[in-house]
Amino acid sequence: MAKFKKKKDGELPQASTAALPDIVFMLLFFFMTVTVMKDNSLMVENKLPTADSVEKLNRKNDRVMYIYAGKPVAGYEDAGKEAIIQLNDKFAQPSDLKQYIYAERALRSEDIIPLMVTALKVDHKANMGLVTDIKQELRKENMLKISYLAVKPGKK
Repeated sequence: MAKFKKKKDGELPQASTAALPDIVFMLLFFFMTVTVMKDNSLMVENKLPTADSVEKLNRKNDRVMYIYAGKPVAGYEDAGKEAIIQLNDKFAQPSDLKQYIYAERALRSEDIIPLMVTALKVDHKANMGLVTDIKQELRKENMLKISYLAVKPGKK
């Protein structure tokens, strides 16, 4: 017959850690799927102008190239007080657009390049001379599809 032993010192059994790696990987996959990566942090004021007829573009994000323009926000006063261009996360001059366009084209496949649209996100207080300079540089690089982003009256 089997003999049963009584625990003498009242020790607790060790906790099983066999499921711990499964839990860690499940949390990792959860955060990987729900986390949204931020594209750009705006360094310029960007209150869009209002427009009576606003049409939403039904294009994929890989076809759109964004150019921001406006007065530098607090913390970037060393860039000046006038409206300036922001390309990705850097301030730029209109002459820098050529390099930016080539870099954006290099990121896309050959069949998407003719379909690319340049979206101008220009602050409503920015001077029109800067917008004209941007358009001239885009014209030189044959980027003729331009979209001006705006909001409907009453929306922000």
